[in-house]
Amino acid sequence: MSESNAPAISNPVEYIQHHLTNMSLGGKPESLVDFNVFFIDTFLVSIALAGLFAYFGWKVGKNLDPDKPTGIQNVLEMVVEFVNQQIKDIFPSADKWIGPLALTIFVWVFLMNAMDMLPVDLLPSLVGGVASIFGADPHHVYFKVVPTTNLDTTFALALVVFSLIIFYNIKHKGLFGYLKIFLTHPFSASNIIVKVILAPFNVLMTTIEEIAKPVSLGLRLFGNMFAGELLFLLIALLGFAWAMPGQVALGVLWAIFHILVITLQAFIFMLLTIVYLSLASQGADEH
Repeated sequence: MSESNAPAISNPVEYIQHHLTNMSLGGKPESLVDFNVFFIDTFLVSIALAGLFAYFGWKVGKNLDPDKPTGIQNVLEMVVEFVNQQIKDIFPSADKWIGPLALTIFVWVFLMNAMDMLPVDLLPSLVGGVASIFGADPHHVYFKVVPTTNLDTTFALALVVFSLIIFYNIKHKGLFGYLKIFLTHPFSASNIIVKVILAPFNVLMTTIEEIAKPVSLGLRLFGNMFAGELLFLLIALLGFAWAMPGQVALGVLWAIFHILVITLQAFIFMLLTIVYLSLASQGADEH
């Protein structure tokens, strides 16, 4: 057992807790929603990846060559065509904002998920090394590199989509038409008395249905990415010399499978966003 692996093996619980703790201002969250805590690592990594995506998009757009496309241009064109095809199949009447929105969601979520493919100790060790230059104890410097393993990130994305769902509902149905759905869906009746009786149940059921959309979006992405990161940490704990071949084999196998997971989760988030906005854009009589 090497000295560098000793702390992880001797205290695996502390090792895992250290990697699952965010660098934050305001201490640790006291509840699921705590606006007094700001997650520095989540913010920095998310903004850096968004900037990287914007830069490559700008770079390719500036040097666009339809006759001699470069490698990165081919990749981006393939992604754009893939996203556009999903929109054509699900939301044929989509306005001009749906394409850029779906593309941004897919690529940005994919990039944030893909941070899980880096070695689990790489960035935390680099941040700890930089912090030690300024006199900080590297063992008490936290840096969580996968933004989508933080509920703040996944629910922020989901709430943006939820806000757009409400906007498109009001835009296409009108405020009265949208509110009317809460009174007449999912149970409808022709008799006015029955309608009044069913109205409270409709309001309850439709409210649950609407709230379930952002909750399921946020929790699905968070749960899958958190479980994937945790499994990488468990594999990293196999630090004994005799276990090293097994560690490498398990790490490679899980990494290959996890490539599918991070891509699938980005695709599902984008696809459900298109589906929800398509449903929101239907008329009140089509709901």
